[in-house]
Amino acid sequence: MTTTHPGHLGHPTRPARTALAARAVVPLAAALAAVGVSSRLPLLGPLLVALLIGALVANTRLGSHRLLDGHAALTRLLLRLGVVVLGLRLPLADIVSIGVSGVVVVVVTVGATFSFTRWAGARMGLDRGFVTLLAAGFSICGAAAIAAVDDAVRAREKDVAHAVALVTVFGTAMIVLVPWAGARLGLTTEQAAVWAGASIHEVAQVVAAASVVGSGAVAVAMTVKLGRVALLAPTYLVAARGSGAGGGVGVALVPWFLVGFVAMVALRSTGLLPAPVLAGAEHVTTLLLAAGMFGLGLGMRLRELWPIPRQRLLLATVSTTVAAGTSLGLVLALG
Repeated sequence: MTTTHPGHLGHPTRPARTALAARAVVPLAAALAAVGVSSRLPLLGPLLVALLIGALVANTRLGSHRLLDGHAALTRLLLRLGVVVLGLRLPLADIVSIGVSGVVVVVVTVGATFSFTRWAGARMGLDRGFVTLLAAGFSICGAAAIAAVDDAVRAREKDVAHAVALVTVFGTAMIVLVPWAGARLGLTTEQAAVWAGASIHEVAQVVAAASVVGSGAVAVAMTVKLGRVALLAPTYLVAARGSGAGGGVGVALVPWFLVGFVAMVALRSTGLLPAPVLAGAEHVTTLLLAAGMFGLGLGMRLRELWPIPRQRLLLATVSTTVAAGTSLGLVLALG
């Protein structure tokens, strides 16, 4: 068993690395199962399915199996690796293709959602670590952003689980609400696609909503969404600078996985990688993040999580409203 603290990955010995690799079989198998289920139920998405599998295991006797010992450190590693490979989804040329108005929608929506959520959470007296996780997840890219920013705030496992659960529930509701509201407001297909990409939390949720909007909407919505994902690095740095977590122990100014994420964005933007490599990277990203989500699910023990405090539900509602309202207002104003 590795001797590293779950919240900090040190340099485990060779036996520890071997044990870590052996334990990775379980979350990766769960990730594969989640991908299989999601292929039949695409509205759920593999990350959500993996989270649910982990929660199901955690709330049965299987949750105490020795193969799951030390899952927190493994979960953190899998999620960090997933964030790194996520950078290969972000060719900067595609993001630039949404134009100045699209970039304005992305930057202003992310900034407003992240800032207002943190301000509102502070006014409500909620734990700063939880608030920062929620702000990142709702403004950037859901569970992946929560996992990345958790490295800075070192939140409690319960806070991470609450943030992931809320971003999943509210993002799923947006899959239905955005296409419906867009049609009622008379938005064009492109406007509705930009709105979906700028307001919905998870990447898979954006794809699902854009598919309902109409033909050609998915490409536009995904480009806008990936523009938000590109802001993960500066958001992490803001969260790290404003964090009082960690008992006075500072976090790395630029952690290795964030450097890797930026490097992968740069590599993808060169246009040198062939299509098969990019397709493979897409699958690897999904598997790593889903495996990490399985690990987060293992921390979701119902007796500890339920009921979610009403103030946390209120903050999630406020954050979703700001993201949806800000992006919609900009889409209408910029035409």
